[in-house]
Amino acid sequence: MSQFFKIHPVNPQLRLVRHAVEIIRNDGLVVYPTDSSYALGCHVGDKRGMERIRRIRALDKQHNFTLVCRDLSEIATYARTDNMTYRLLKSLTPGPYTFILRATHEVPRRLQNPKRKTIGIRIPQHPVVQALLDELNEPLMSSTLILPGKDMPETDASEIRERLEHEVDLVIDGEYCGLEPTTVVDLTGPVPEITRRGCGPVEGLA
Repeated sequence: MSQFFKIHPVNPQLRLVRHAVEIIRNDGLVVYPTDSSYALGCHVGDKRGMERIRRIRALDKQHNFTLVCRDLSEIATYARTDNMTYRLLKSLTPGPYTFILRATHEVPRRLQNPKRKTIGIRIPQHPVVQALLDELNEPLMSSTLILPGKDMPETDASEIRERLEHEVDLVIDGEYCGLEPTTVVDLTGPVPEITRRGCGPVEGLA
């Protein structure tokens, strides 16, 4: 049965954040709030965690997993960016966007899109996520919590726990955080391409 932490969405309790990160480091799969919706997350080296996310969401092998990062300097370790891309990222982060970028050699192959060698990158603007990332000191491997057969993410932490209590190790209740997934922007081509419209304005992107 999963654990359940109520973490304040503005002033996260450090004791609970540290306990949550301990669970993540011990190969735990967690549900956590972001600035767009709830998401599933585990540490980058957790192969079993990745497969658990695939099973919960019924994902195929082409799915782009996302690395949730603290800041732009961390992005440079995992994704290839030029000056124009960097300026765009700087203007939109932190915020409710996922960017598809070419992966560097630091990204395990199992996390990359097998054909395109890309990775999703995200810098959310949410105190709970930022506290988790600061304590973890590395990105979270993540995916929006959209269950099979549904179009929108889950929004209620208690209902998530009831639904997934035997499939995840921790549910973090950060109160209501939105019901839209991120806007996904593919930055691998000559111009940005919006592949999913979600939370976050898109004017000037397409």
